[in-house]
Amino acid sequence: MRIGAILLAAGFSNRFGGIKLLARLDNGSTVFAQTLNRLSAAVEDVVIITRPDLVSALEADELQIQSFDHADQGMGASLAFGMKFTSHWDACIVCLSDMPFVRTATYSLLINSADKDRIVVPEFEGTRGNPVVFGCKHFESLAGLRGDSGGKSLLARHPQDLMPIKVNDAAVLMDIDTPADLAELQSV
Repeated sequence: MRIGAILLAAGFSNRFGGIKLLARLDNGSTVFAQTLNRLSAAVEDVVIITRPDLVSALEADELQIQSFDHADQGMGASLAFGMKFTSHWDACIVCLSDMPFVRTATYSLLINSADKDRIVVPEFEGTRGNPVVFGCKHFESLAGLRGDSGGKSLLARHPQDLMPIKVNDAAVLMDIDTPADLAELQSV
């Protein structure tokens, strides 16, 4: 199976008070760079969706970056735009770039569980998290998303296609919205 990743990096970090993707972790890496590095170690084909004003700031291969002029329309719109680059994939792992602590092994486990018809969701201690793997059966629905509603709406519409995978990685529940989140997650 051909599997790729969509890495969403187009948010506006309103609650962070700055560009959270460029915030430094204790190890010196940025939030974005660590997320990308861990993801790239699990999947070769990564497409980064970001805003035009972030393209040059993100530490990534320029061939991976796709600039979305309408990121202000929300995460659903950004994900729908990203689906333009998935036609050669059988499944797509949709990742959030403000989740730098998800382990590479977790990405690999989810990717290895991919199926053309299924939606693979990580579950930590009974709670669903991110990233989520969508089989190509769901690509058209993802491409039709609008506004700020992301792929989560598809989980509700297609419960029969859900395939929860138990993971031993609490980071699937941890995104960074504020400087306090960043400080707290780094101390875990």
